[in-house]
Amino acid sequence: MRIAVLGSGGREHALLWRLSRDPEVDAAFAFPGNGGTSNNVPVDPMDPAAVRRACEAKAIDLLVVGPERPLAAGIVDAFADHRTRVVGPTRSAARLESSKIWAKGFMIRHGIPTAAYRLVGSCGEFEAFAAERGGPAVLKADGLAGGKGVGVCRSREEIDRAWARIVGMRPAGERFLAEELLIGWELSVHVLTDGAAWCLLPTSQDHKPLLDGDRGPNTGGMGAFSPVPACARALAVRIADEIVGPTLAGLADEGIRYCGFLYFGLIITEGGPRVLEYNVRLGDPETQVLLPALESSLSAALVACLDEDLPPEALRFDGRSRVGVVLASAGYPGSPETGKRIDGMEAASESALLFHAGTERREGRIHTAGGRVLTVVGEGEDLGEAIERAYAACETIRFDGVQYRNDIGRRNTG
Repeated sequence: MRIAVLGSGGREHALLWRLSRDPEVDAAFAFPGNGGTSNNVPVDPMDPAAVRRACEAKAIDLLVVGPERPLAAGIVDAFADHRTRVVGPTRSAARLESSKIWAKGFMIRHGIPTAAYRLVGSCGEFEAFAAERGGPAVLKADGLAGGKGVGVCRSREEIDRAWARIVGMRPAGERFLAEELLIGWELSVHVLTDGAAWCLLPTSQDHKPLLDGDRGPNTGGMGAFSPVPACARALAVRIADEIVGPTLAGLADEGIRYCGFLYFGLIITEGGPRVLEYNVRLGDPETQVLLPALESSLSAALVACLDEDLPPEALRFDGRSRVGVVLASAGYPGSPETGKRIDGMEAASESALLFHAGTERREGRIHTAGGRVLTVVGEGEDLGEAIERAYAACETIRFDGVQYRNDIGRRNTG
């Protein structure tokens, strides 16, 4: 089987790394990849015609779509008549992520637990919602925003700042979601589904804010760990019964077949699990700590999804702990500095896995080329050992302006 992974981030590097190890895979390509991937093919993921031509040129049997934007734009639909099979939801199914307003309506229609909300079109309407709730409120952009379209507001000043920032990112006339602020701890739950059957991946937890202690601006994700010790068996069963099952059943009831990975961004409150958001692909950086645990064939499971014949045991994991720490450029998440030479990766790779994101290769050396540069993954028999190995490797990697959090997973060790 000849496989290509569409995208250029750390998630896509991890997908390519794992798929390349499957016995069914004869050749694997990155479309377009980054400085750490091999067999890179320069193609714009947002240009379906160019992606089709690249698949034809490389005789690709299976295309795995990493990022959300091509899915939301209908890359899967564009291959409906093509020999290359594409893993991922159609444009219609991708509305779970591409429109938070549509997703919220879907949750309400199917009784899936989530936050109370209202649609707002002005700062005054958002402020009125917060006043009626008598506490903090959350503002969310409707469309894709790269993890930066959410504002948590606890004061009038934060409301004004969030409104100005988020509205400035979006098209004129768009409406926004105002939500109650749910209190609890967050959990990332991923499934692979053929539209009916589904396989659960290990639990994980992302760290969105830039700085230690969950301070600073939100980012695309500064690190993750898996599995999450706090997610007991009883909670996992409740999530399956109250959220995963009803979501897939609801899609089927609305005539939408979902094929691929579905990521549930949850918050665990005193009243139980609640859905914060859906993502129609694997998370980043969660993928980098999930896929190294996979012991079975990923490519075989993906083909089974396409064949609508996914067995419950299609994915098997080793149960060990992984911690991924994102090394970011100076200026991220605003205006990251790029073009910096990266040193120390060879030594770091002796004790940890390195997944590239914002990197490029110049004259045989790796340089920074984006905001999130690398994910450094430590592995261990428990979370503490994985944390120790991840941070020991981080200390050996150097580039001008490097920044990373020092507390990924630590609050869960004691």
